[in-house]
Amino acid sequence: MDQPPQTMESVLLSDCRPTLAQFIAVARGGAAVAFSDAFVYAVNAARARVEDIVRRQIPVYGITTGLGQNVRVAISAEENEQLQKNILLSHACSVGNSLDEESVRAILFTMLLNLGKAVSGVRMETLERIRTYLNLRLHPFTPGEGSVGYLAVEAHIALTLIGEGYFLCDREKIPAAELLQREGLVPLTLFHKEGLSLISGCVSPTALGLLALDAAKRAMKSTELNGALCYEALRAADRALDPRIHAQKAHPQQIQAASNLRRLLQGSAIMKRFRDEKVQDACILRAMPQIHGAAKQLLATVESILLAELHSCSDNPIVLAEDGEAIACMTGNFDGSFVSTHCDVLSVACAMLGGLIERRTDRLMNCHLSDGLPPFLTMHPGLGNGLMIVQYTQATLSAKLKLLAAPASVDTITTCAGQEDPVSMAYGAAQKAQEAADKLLTMTGLECMVALHAIDLLPCIDVHEAPSPAVQAVRALARSRVPTLREDRYLYAEMEAFYQLAQSQALCSAAEEVAGELG
Repeated sequence: MDQPPQTMESVLLSDCRPTLAQFIAVARGGAAVAFSDAFVYAVNAARARVEDIVRRQIPVYGITTGLGQNVRVAISAEENEQLQKNILLSHACSVGNSLDEESVRAILFTMLLNLGKAVSGVRMETLERIRTYLNLRLHPFTPGEGSVGYLAVEAHIALTLIGEGYFLCDREKIPAAELLQREGLVPLTLFHKEGLSLISGCVSPTALGLLALDAAKRAMKSTELNGALCYEALRAADRALDPRIHAQKAHPQQIQAASNLRRLLQGSAIMKRFRDEKVQDACILRAMPQIHGAAKQLLATVESILLAELHSCSDNPIVLAEDGEAIACMTGNFDGSFVSTHCDVLSVACAMLGGLIERRTDRLMNCHLSDGLPPFLTMHPGLGNGLMIVQYTQATLSAKLKLLAAPASVDTITTCAGQEDPVSMAYGAAQKAQEAADKLLTMTGLECMVALHAIDLLPCIDVHEAPSPAVQAVRALARSRVPTLREDRYLYAEMEAFYQLAQSQALCSAAEEVAGELG
């Protein structure tokens, strides 16, 4: 069989170990998914092991027994089809608004990866249907609240495979059976283990955590760009970025952060003029590489752990072959402690950066600290308020980030009559991380808006004392979208415009075309 090329438009699965970029291409970019011959062979071999266990009538959780506390109840082969259906019907108990399309796609893809590692024993037909959902961009209705780690959210998605539950189409709920018929798809019948495997494992927390990580990485890059804008606007002494200084600390991420700022500021006439004007700047400028570096290190750690989870199988039970014979292993691999703790770390990193951004925003507008910039960056002090209230918005977002930094992973509430204790609270940790990363992206957009306006108002700025070429490229692109603020006006539209620029990384890309890629 010819295999499709491995591109970001079509991600080919063989060992189920995609990169973060490939994961985001499927979840957020709508890339299609393809299976290799090796993938199909391994999945079919695992399914054969499940069928062998059933034929031999070996007691296995969820195959020949009930679930949770009901593990003591035997289930006959004749009853198993009903058991798999009942698993989904009874577990689809999440509530609230449906998850957005990219979140559902991320969960579907993670589900496919979790079950495609050839130890779950789910049939190829079932995995093909999940792949069809991704490739046709079908969006199961998935209420987003009510999971301590997994189960309920996954059950809403899996219900649609058997023609139950709903899809979302143009924001309208459509009965699953109706939409499947419209797409020419027949509802599946699930067999031994499949209903259980579809809802088992740390699937939804891993998926949402990776989306949060991607957003946080984009926010990190925007934060570094904004740091260079603040250096220009506040006419800081770039001596604090000297590589000899940062070589004294054995933190590679700090060294990289200082290098990024140097490259963004290279060629700045403003930096050249003001380099020796002050003995030293305030900590918010002088220690910027150290703070950026610490956050970058946290995100790198989170990425390592979440990708390791994505590349793992968290199903229970798993089916293996030993001496040519199928065996089942009951596991605790569904536990989400790795994900919950590191989603909490991600939220902490966002809160740390949010606090830095709010303080930089205040310094740009506070005439007692901004070294000659007009109060609140208005051209008409007293009559105009300029960007005064943007700092209030930043303060609110920073305060919320601090609340979101409170860890979910330290909590546990016993479920299932004591059978499931502890629980990881990974799903809540991942949801918090998503919210935190999005708020941080908003803050980076607002800071960029403020910093660029401050640069526009610099008394020294002219053709002879211009910012760096990278900053000029950013300024040119931003001003092609949003004009300089010359008098008070309704700001929401441009605040939203800068948020979208942060989301798309357009300004970062403009800077990188001049300064090189920011590590």
